Order: sequence, then structure tokens, then C-alpha cells
Amino acid sequence: MSPRLYVYRICLVATLGGLLFGYDTAVISGAVDALKTHFNLDALALGWVVGSALIGCMIGVLIAGKLTDLAGRRAVLALSATLFLISALACTVTHSSGQLVMARILGGVGVGMASLISPLYIAELAPAGIRGALVSLNQIAILAGMVLSYYANAWIASRGDAAWLTETGWRIMLGAMSVPALLFLLFTLTIPESPRWLLKRGRDAQARAVLVRISPESVDSEMDLIRAAIAHEQAKLSELFRPGTRGVVIMTMILAFFQAITGINVVMYYAPTIFTSAGIGTGTALNNSVIIGLVMMAFTVVSMALVDRLGRRPVLLFASAGMGISLTLLGIGFSHAGASGWGLLIWILTYVASFSIGMGGIYWVVVSEIFPTRVRGTASSLSVVFLWGGNFLVSQFFPAMLAAQKGHVFYDFAAMCLLCFFFILRYVPETKGKSLEQIEHELFHV
Repeated sequence: MSPRLYVYRICLVATLGGLLFGYDTAVISGAVDALKTHFNLDALALGWVVGSALIGCMIGVLIAGKLTDLAGRRAVLALSATLFLISALACTVTHSSGQLVMARILGGVGVGMASLISPLYIAELAPAGIRGALVSLNQIAILAGMVLSYYANAWIASRGDAAWLTETGWRIMLGAMSVPALLFLLFTLTIPESPRWLLKRGRDAQARAVLVRISPESVDSEMDLIRAAIAHEQAKLSELFRPGTRGVVIMTMILAFFQAITGINVVMYYAPTIFTSAGIGTGTALNNSVIIGLVMMAFTVVSMALVDRLGRRPVLLFASAGMGISLTLLGIGFSHAGASGWGLLIWILTYVASFSIGMGGIYWVVVSEIFPTRVRGTASSLSVVFLWGGNFLVSQFFPAMLAAQKGHVFYDFAAMCLLCFFFILRYVPETKGKSLEQIEHELFHV
């Protein structure tokens, strides 16, 4: 096997972590109404069942860095796959909402680990010339997992009536993730450890053996570059809040929070509930979710084409405005939805298209390039914790907000988009076309 094909193969295995990330994040959407009826949940209890996985995500992000330093990237990828598998199987046999919450938290830990380690592993294995494309492939895998879960939910729901879905169908929806999780676990046994981790552990011969298969023409220079990078990282948490670094760290934390509270989880977790609340049938609602997932994938590809051509800030500003306008129109149209829900679907599609072009992908680009090497891992982890925290708040309280406000709830999220627009305009720097060293010099004066 050629070095290029070998790299593609091992990176595709790593993207299965992203696929499971997307699947686990979105699969609950098809089961929300069934869970509400099956366990007799009120709005806040329903929000807790849905949002509990995000508590696990925060835990996973917080512990993944230490675990991967101790055990290696491959071992943590395998652990995340194991957690996905156990969680999926546990969801199929749970007998109470409390048991379901525990199973979802466990799966959430796997999601948090995968969200941090899968792109890290890919970045460390891929040669520089194709690194950007392969890391971006992980984002596509996340969206593919979401689409797969939406399609699986729609297919499973079509196998029986509403009573069957309430009693049995939701268990199959949540348990179906065990199949890709098992495949992910088995495939992780076939990929190498990161040469970067091996060098940090003093296992030079093993690192060289991996690099020989990846980039045989430049093994020695690659090892020298990795050693130099290792020597300038591993910052302590306190360094993030020193003068000169603190402002950028806080900016990325707030940007992460805005990515969460501008409404994307409302769509990912509750799209079928939004449609059924407007009087649209369950089957149509689940089929609409498949369309939503496909649009998100398509416009993420558009974002990849625009981000280096137009710049980060212009695309983020355009997308934030598009999200706010779409949510406003969604609020207006909610009470006038027809039986097919096409009016609601159009405004949800324009919202997810705007999100996918802007905040969906570009947030990750900004976080990956804006910090100096020595603090990048620690600062990125802290920012992602704020993203998952914001996601949890939205997931927890949206059912109660929808019950109390109906369509007016979307005006709240539109207001968050407006605040996000002005925050980006005032505080987010442009990094288009600049080297990592130039960004570091301009922002941190080093």
C-alpha cells in the first residue's frame, strides 16, 4: 500500500469517531416525543433526558487530554468507541428515565473524547500538504453521522405505529448506534499510534516505523519538526489567563458559547418536535430531519470553499445575519404552518445553511489556528467545554421554552444571533492568509 493510501485509510478510521459523534448527537431527535410519552416526562425532565449527554461531553473533553497523554491517541479512540457501544446497548434495555440518563451521559463522555481526539489524531498523522483536507473530512463525517441517524430514525419509525414507537421503536433508534460503534472499535485495533505521542514517550524507533509508512522521503526532518514542536507546548492552565493571552482565550470561549446558544441544538435535537408541535405528522417530521441533515452537509462543503477565499470574519458575519433572519421568519411562520410543514422547513433549512457556512465549521478553524503552539491544546479544550455547556443549557430548557412561548421562542434565539453578529464584528480578528507564526506575532506580540 502506498504511503498516501495508508494515510487515507488510517484517517478514515479516525473519522468514524466523528461519524459516531454526529450520530449520537442527533439520534435522540427521533425519540423525543416517544420518550416523553413512555416515561411520562414534563418539559424540564424531557430536557434533562435530551441534554444529559452533553454533561458527559464536557467530562469527556476535560479528561481526554490527560488520558491521551498517558495512554496514547489510539487507546483513547478505542475507549471512546467502547463507551459508544456500551451506551447504545444500555439504552435498549433501560427501564427508567434515570437509567436512560446514565446511559446517555456515558455515551456523551465518548462524544467528548471523540470530538477532541479524532481531529487531533488526524492532524498528527496527515502530511502537511493534505492535513487541512483530512481534518475537514472529520467535520463531514460528523454531519454524515447526523444524516445517518435521521435516516435511520425515519426508517425505524415507518416500521410500526405510534404505540409501537412509544414502546419499542425508540429503543431500536438509540441502540442502532451499537453497529457502527463496534466497527469503530474493531478498526481502531488496525491503526498505528501517533508518532508524535511515541516521540513524547521516548519511543523513537516506533515513531520512525510509523513515519516510514506515512512519509518515507522525509522521516528525519519530520522527527526533528515534531521534537521542536513538543519542546514549545504543554502550557499550564494559569498561562491562559496571563495578560496578552487572556483576551483571546475569553474571545474563543464566548464565540463557542454563541455557537451553542444561537439555536443549532434546537434543530439537531428537537426538529421533529418543532414540526409536530406545529401540527405536522411524525412521519413527515422525521423525513424533514433527513433533508435538514443533507443541507447541513452540503453547506459545510460550501463553507470549506469560502473560508480561505472570503475570510473568516465576513463569512461569520453573513452567516450570523442569515441565522437571525431565518429564526425570525420561523417564529412568524410557526403558527401558520400547513399540514406538510413546508413553510417551517424552508426557514429551518435557511437557518442550518447559514449555520453550516459560518459558525458550524469556521469556529473550529478559528480555534485551531488562533493560539500559539504552547497553549493550543489547553486553550482549545477550555473553549470546547464552553461550547458543550451552552449546548446543554439549550437542550435542557428548550422544551419548557417551546411549551410556554410557542413560536415566539425563536425570537429569543434570533436575538442571540444579533448579539453574536456584533460580538464578531467587534472582537473576532481576521486570520485569512496568515501563517500561524504571523497570527501569534500579531495577537500575542511575540
